[in-house]
Amino acid sequence: MPELPEVEVTRRGVAPHLEEREVSDVILRHTGLRWPFPPRLPDLLRGRRILSTGRRGKYLLIRFAHGTLIMHLGMSGHLRILPAGTPPQKHDHVDLVLGDVMLRMTDPRRFGAVLWHGVEEGALEEHLLLRGLGVEPLEEGFDGALLYRMTRRRAAPIKQVLLAGDIVVGVGNIYASESLFRAGINPRTAAHRIGLARYEKLAAAIREILAASIEKGGSTLRDFRAADGRPGYFQQTYFVYDRAGEDCRICGGAVRQLTQGQRSTFYCPNCQK
Repeated sequence: MPELPEVEVTRRGVAPHLEEREVSDVILRHTGLRWPFPPRLPDLLRGRRILSTGRRGKYLLIRFAHGTLIMHLGMSGHLRILPAGTPPQKHDHVDLVLGDVMLRMTDPRRFGAVLWHGVEEGALEEHLLLRGLGVEPLEEGFDGALLYRMTRRRAAPIKQVLLAGDIVVGVGNIYASESLFRAGINPRTAAHRIGLARYEKLAAAIREILAASIEKGGSTLRDFRAADGRPGYFQQTYFVYDRAGEDCRICGGAVRQLTQGQRSTFYCPNCQK
């Protein structure tokens, strides 16, 4: 599944082609993806100008004066900028046409989403899918003190707490494993047993790893491609993720794998205490 870096890479790739452009047409090839498409979406957007783009966690936001289009890439979706009129392929479900170019959403497994939040519905932050999200890890307000304060009553393993998304958003499976390794924290450690100093290391690691992944174009996750069609390259620098049985790049011991909440976790038992 595309995680925060992949979504941010996508946003940065499509933003110059969308912002300040007028929507000339919206083409929907199904009734919906994970959820039904908003009623009369083409009528809502035709002739309207895109003001800006944004991101909240793994949700891409396309802002208009009268509301916001909310897009999620699901398990295997991606967005591309193509010449208007490019013939669709089997899994191309949505085209947002802007004159001579268009934004096309491709989603083979149809777990993505295209939703609408009008200004008459209130603040965007109160949308059902957004209001429970934690702080953005690359923005002001995220630090070790926040992690420490919000985990005093959390007995769950720290890896699971990071994935929950209600304290900090967008730290998915890959980046949680890599961040915990860099901070030297065992992923099975109960969140409330971690002290402030270690949380400060973890917050710094999360920021550094997410920023590095964005710079490298994200990770190649199955079908993920950036808006220009290129894959990400952060996977080439993994220290533990998907390296079970291989030598740790720091101590030389074997990287191990375990299952937490039906997700694979990778760690080094020597480096992570």
